[in-house]
Amino acid sequence: MKKVLDLWKEVKQGLRRMIAKKPREQVKLWSLPHLKDTELLYANYVTQSFAKHAHDGFAIGVIKKGALKFFYRGEHLIASPGCINLAVPGEAHNGWAASPAGWTYRMFYLPPALLEQAASQMVGRPKGLPFFQPGVIQDPLLAGLIQELHFLLEDPGTPLLEQESRLLWMLTLLIARHADKRFPLPRIGKERQAIGRAREHIETCYAEDLTLQHLAAVAHLSSFHFMRIFHHEVGLPPHAYLTQIRVKRAKDLLKRGLPISRVALETGFADQSHLTRQFKRVVGVTPGQYSKIVQDR
Repeated sequence: MKKVLDLWKEVKQGLRRMIAKKPREQVKLWSLPHLKDTELLYANYVTQSFAKHAHDGFAIGVIKKGALKFFYRGEHLIASPGCINLAVPGEAHNGWAASPAGWTYRMFYLPPALLEQAASQMVGRPKGLPFFQPGVIQDPLLAGLIQELHFLLEDPGTPLLEQESRLLWMLTLLIARHADKRFPLPRIGKERQAIGRAREHIETCYAEDLTLQHLAAVAHLSSFHFMRIFHHEVGLPPHAYLTQIRVKRAKDLLKRGLPISRVALETGFADQSHLTRQFKRVVGVTPGQYSKIVQDR
């Protein structure tokens, strides 16, 4: 009898271990009203099977782990790790796991107005809604941008200027490299005075939550053309230049002995931890370490 009980205990322990090792489904869905109600999804699916459906906007994402299989535009497709999966508005498709472990991906659900606006700004005139033929795209550069932006948009402390700039750049790269029609970019002209005005505005109003549209208006350019020209002239995108100016001002305040929490508030960072992350990326040490070094001097 004892042997039977011991054997039953071993069986139960084995079952518990198997259940513990079984991948769990995890889903996070949220919306960004300030980006025209763009929706984002981070999901780890194992047994999920999507019924045939269509979206009102563009669905675009990147497979992180596992593989997704779906029927789209008359063919069965498999998106494996690193692949971009895409569905245009109104195009019916389904989806299920193509591997026993399921799949993990980061998805954007984008209003058509965002793509139409990006396409129009690229060529400097109304261009209409871009169309994409493939449902699976192999493009490591674009896939990296999509994943990085998706990750940043999970952080409420990411500046609005950076959110807008990265989203517009991701969309224009998608259109330029994979739309079924060519969207030729206008030549870069002599807009140094326009960019100079924008730089002065950033250096004066660095503590404000600046937007891409506002800075483009200061320069009298479209958002995309402003971003492209700014990067060409300055060597940095507008959001990176803003961060650089904020860090410079933070260094000045730390030299004066101000507390780090107050420095973060006065230089436009969301909080002290956000200042610390950005400061270390630019300077190489944390604000606390920097403050100690200058005070010791």
